[in-house]
Amino acid sequence: MKGKIIFLVDMQSFYASVEKVCDNSLKDKPVIVAGDPERRSGIVLAACPIAKKYGITTAETLGSAKLKCPHVEVVRPHMQRYIDVSIVISRIMEQFTDLVEPFSIDEQFMDVTGSQKLFGNYYEIAKAVQKWILNDTGIYSRIGIGPNKILAKMACDNFAKKNKDGIFKLDQSNMDQLWKLPVGKMFGVGSKMNRHLQGMGIYSIGGLASFPKELLKKKWGINGEVLWQTANGIDYSPVTVKTHNQQKAIGHHMTLPRDYMDINDIKVVLLELCTEVARRCRAKGYMGVTVSCGIRGADFNFPTGFHRQITLPIPTNYDMDIFNAAFKLFLEFWDRQSIRSLGVTMSNLQPANNYQIDLFDNYLNREQLNVALDTIWNKYGRTAIYRASSLTSAGQANERARKIGGHYK
Repeated sequence: MKGKIIFLVDMQSFYASVEKVCDNSLKDKPVIVAGDPERRSGIVLAACPIAKKYGITTAETLGSAKLKCPHVEVVRPHMQRYIDVSIVISRIMEQFTDLVEPFSIDEQFMDVTGSQKLFGNYYEIAKAVQKWILNDTGIYSRIGIGPNKILAKMACDNFAKKNKDGIFKLDQSNMDQLWKLPVGKMFGVGSKMNRHLQGMGIYSIGGLASFPKELLKKKWGINGEVLWQTANGIDYSPVTVKTHNQQKAIGHHMTLPRDYMDINDIKVVLLELCTEVARRCRAKGYMGVTVSCGIRGADFNFPTGFHRQITLPIPTNYDMDIFNAAFKLFLEFWDRQSIRSLGVTMSNLQPANNYQIDLFDNYLNREQLNVALDTIWNKYGRTAIYRASSLTSAGQANERARKIGGHYK
């Protein structure tokens, strides 16, 4: 990996920045992008720098944000708009290198190792990328630079975002700056892991880097090895355009607009989720053999729920196969208390065009039905045809069709 120059390009307050570009009246105002509190999605998704000065943070409730800044401008998310801008940004990065790997909707890796003879040194390329993105989209970007993806990511999160020019390079020559930081600042360490590490006497990233690797592996297995490597800036994964080509699982999760307690209401939503998972599997050319079902209870003070899976005898991408398996899991593990969210996932995927079928399975009829449904949905949209149960008060198909990633387009 010696000699590699990897960028992690992050868009500052991406959702909020896009909204400010689209509505100039918001330019000098504190702005947050948040969901719909009436549908229990009133969480801050993004806060502009002005709003952050009032102490508003991502993922806090809308009510809490308003208490900190009563005059804050609240904008509902427009997910299709953000996706479109993200694609434009990807195209800009591809003008500098063909090795661009999306990490999230507002973060992307770039390998510019081979681009320096064309566009100058790493700093000149970073400034050019920043300028082009700002000119074309109005979005300010920060860029972390490193010899691998993990150091580029931590350079961006911990240093570039705080630098005046929004650019910072982290490598073995200045790892001491990273090692001084609290261990909770390290990529891959959440609040729970942070508590575990502090309980072991590890308070800084440097402390983790110098901790005996074998002890970490003994406690957490391969994850212990990954923690130690991350702290030492070791990462062998290349920047690749094929990262998202092979999916390991396809799933769909929904936070319900109200607490669901009646089994018939829950069945309606569960069937809608299974139908969507099956449709996505077919769209991506997959079948799966493992169905997972998970729920979360409605009581925040006494959290309940489960996440269980079952393996099917033959691979499938048919919604009723998935539903029957998910509903079986649900009946077995549900504690009969009200729920606020549920999800279904299909894993152990394999190509749909080459698999062993069951001689006693009526596969052809299901295949013809799937083709007919997909043809209608692709031509006329997701609300062109659906089960009558979705027209009941429990159904969410119409509402969900208006959203991307749980938020309105």
